[in-house]
Amino acid sequence: MKIIRLLAYRVELPLHETTYKWSGGKSVTVFDSTIIRVETDSGLVGHGECCPLGPFYLPAYAEGVRAGLSELGPHLLGSDPRQLGKLNRLMDAALKGHPYVKSAIDVACWDILGQQAGLPLCELIGGRYGENFPLYRAISQESPDDMARRVAGYRAEGYTRFQLKVGGNPDTDIERIHAVSAKLQRGDVLVADANTGWLPHQARRVTRAVRNIDVYIEQPCLTYEECLTVRRGTDHPFILDENIDGLDVLLRAYSDGAMDGVNLKISKLGGLTRTVQVRDLCIRLGIAMTLEDSWGGDIATAAIAHLAHSTPPELLFTSTDFNSYVTVSTADGAPQRVNGRLAASHETGLGVRPRMDVLGKPVVVVE
Repeated sequence: MKIIRLLAYRVELPLHETTYKWSGGKSVTVFDSTIIRVETDSGLVGHGECCPLGPFYLPAYAEGVRAGLSELGPHLLGSDPRQLGKLNRLMDAALKGHPYVKSAIDVACWDILGQQAGLPLCELIGGRYGENFPLYRAISQESPDDMARRVAGYRAEGYTRFQLKVGGNPDTDIERIHAVSAKLQRGDVLVADANTGWLPHQARRVTRAVRNIDVYIEQPCLTYEECLTVRRGTDHPFILDENIDGLDVLLRAYSDGAMDGVNLKISKLGGLTRTVQVRDLCIRLGIAMTLEDSWGGDIATAAIAHLAHSTPPELLFTSTDFNSYVTVSTADGAPQRVNGRLAASHETGLGVRPRMDVLGKPVVVVE
């Protein structure tokens, strides 16, 4: 089997709640997503998606996905998409860095492998655990009272895990954590995610001011070293996200005792192949995980679902359903949230069928 053509489609994904806000005044109203299609000489076709959270979150941007395909695609023509290790080495040799560019291609090739094997993707990357798995709901950054009011509505949708977007003014963030915590019920889980937004002295102020609240602290500062100093000054459970971009930093963080959990994003790590490697090491080391991506629609959500559903439940801290946040559906067969939980498809591969009327004409074609 050989790759004969690669295509990229640009899709805009508006939000149901109109705006998503997080640290540093960053916000997005419409996400710019790229869907990659990989075609083979056997007739099998695979799809993947990459949707950066704007150009100011991670070193990734939407146009870069499409420009990267133009650069990388010609090197992949004639390759066997089922040989994922070999394919990733080829991509790394042809284009240094830029893991997010490679992510959707890698996912699309896993989709092809699953279809040919006649198996859902989760059964190829670890096996299916249980019937479904829990989701978190991100609470976009607003006033403390407005964020607290969101909890009841999200709980009515079945969520019991809430990721509170902080990383702004420390005094306001302290109020946010207290206000939302007051709305929690038994069994709820609260994460205060600063998305690198605090300086170390600000993070220490916040963690000291909320010492009596049951809350996880996620990625308070920009650098690993800054986060480590905060970690060593608090007894709150601690999660690293933006800094965990490969096996090397994961092993360093484990050795340093820098975290209790990690947030693994598929495109940050360069695709399912690399994310599964990091996920499996976390399983071996006993590190809890949030499994997701930067953002996306139906196809990204399908990939996340297969990754999460093939992870032992005791180590899956939570996951997410990005397709429920946006107003546009790009594929049939994508997993849908039911009472705050999600399940991977039982169909082969990703189990999705892209809606070509929504995708429109490709913006990049490599053949």
